[in-house]
Amino acid sequence: MHRMKLFIAAAAFLLPAQAMAEVAATLYKSALCTCCDDYAAFLRHNGFAVKVIATHELPQLRAKHGVSEALTGCHMTLIDGYVIEGHMPLGLIQRLLAERPNIKGISLPGMPLGVPGMPGPRIEPITVFEIAAENPQGEPRVYAVE
Repeated sequence: MHRMKLFIAAAAFLLPAQAMAEVAATLYKSALCTCCDDYAAFLRHNGFAVKVIATHELPQLRAKHGVSEALTGCHMTLIDGYVIEGHMPLGLIQRLLAERPNIKGISLPGMPLGVPGMPGPRIEPITVFEIAAENPQGEPRVYAVE
């Protein structure tokens, strides 16, 4: 079973973005934010069918999906049963969908430079956190450093 999980995770990194074309994504954003539109375009370019919803209800939506204030990013995207908070790189979304861990999702807090949808070069590594399935207000665990 462990070998199968490793094979699936490796395959996700090798699949072209177009292989994910059937994956629907719903991105919730502030009505005034333009970088969220850039991120939606990034997802579309990489094979996701993205529906963008501008809302004033982001805090309530985040609470409903277990995103603590410490894990808040720019926008929230729902993809295949997971919450993707912030400007998440494609490889980490692919990894999440391939591994299917027992968490609510992953978060890239803030708006770091050089990530998809944000201008400029990346000047430091990014830390992505798990959105826990249980005790979402507890200390967040690191999902990946990239």
